[in-house]
Amino acid sequence: MTAVHLPELSPGRLPRRVPVRRLRQILCLLPLLLVTVVAVQHRSVLAAGFAHLGTAEWPWLLAAAGTTCLTWVAASFTRQGAVVERLPRRRLLATQFAAGAANHLLPTGLGASAVNLRFMTVCGLPLARSSAALGLYLLAESVGRVALLGVLLVAFPGALRLGALVPEAAFGPLLAGVAVVLVIAVTVLALVRRLRSALVSFLRTALGEARTVHTRPARALALWGGSFAFPALQASVLVLVGRALGLDVPAAHMAVAYLAATVAVALVPTPGGIGSVEAALVMALVAAGGPAAVATAVVLAFRVITVWLPLVPGALTLAALVRLKVI
Repeated sequence: MTAVHLPELSPGRLPRRVPVRRLRQILCLLPLLLVTVVAVQHRSVLAAGFAHLGTAEWPWLLAAAGTTCLTWVAASFTRQGAVVERLPRRRLLATQFAAGAANHLLPTGLGASAVNLRFMTVCGLPLARSSAALGLYLLAESVGRVALLGVLLVAFPGALRLGALVPEAAFGPLLAGVAVVLVIAVTVLALVRRLRSALVSFLRTALGEARTVHTRPARALALWGGSFAFPALQASVLVLVGRALGLDVPAAHMAVAYLAATVAVALVPTPGGIGSVEAALVMALVAAGGPAAVATAVVLAFRVITVWLPLVPGALTLAALVRLKVI
């Protein structure tokens, strides 16, 4: 046998680890690095979007930018409504702004969920209750978006030709895919006892949190008011951008197109829906009666205002919140 000589360590001396301060500095710079990477990957979309903004009517664009800011206020109300404890208002609003940037850097809402989960735990909520509040927020936001879409479709039945948005041949594979996912999920839960127990415990905590929140009218109003206001404000931004670029589609039809497109791509695992949302929005606006060229210009300008312009300040806010130990 060959002896292997290991390096000797001084008595009481352990190998060096990365200092917490250095790790926090790295985390502060990470959002800006991710923003740079995403911007470089989508530079052609950015260039086209800013070019269209230069030809738009600026009063409408300013109104769209102001409405975009209100979406973070609506998200703050919904987050506060999901927990009984009062959260620090300014920090909550700053966290929603930062979470918006994180949401466009990680797939399927993971960025915003992680930022808000960390914020609630730092505020003193146990992890189980923070996770339950996060689940309640996601449920309320989904219900608000789908309910608003349903109401508008009933009020304006001719607003959208669904066949143009989702081809009839795609319904079969789509339903089959959903069925397969459900069967796999049920099978895994049936076979893995530990996972089943964790899910039952989470649901018990979530139902208890939801009951407690709904015993307080102010919290329930904030939760459901914010969950309806958030998609309504986002749809309003698209309408304002459409007016700025002269899209000849009624405002209600544009709102229906936005809600239908975002519901359709809700399960697409792309960072912030980048790519999938643009394609679905263009198809939805064309299905609502808009010319393809103008619809594309509107969507690009809309995504610049709602995603790309807030991305750098949002990443800076995220870095500041990490540095200040707010999250």
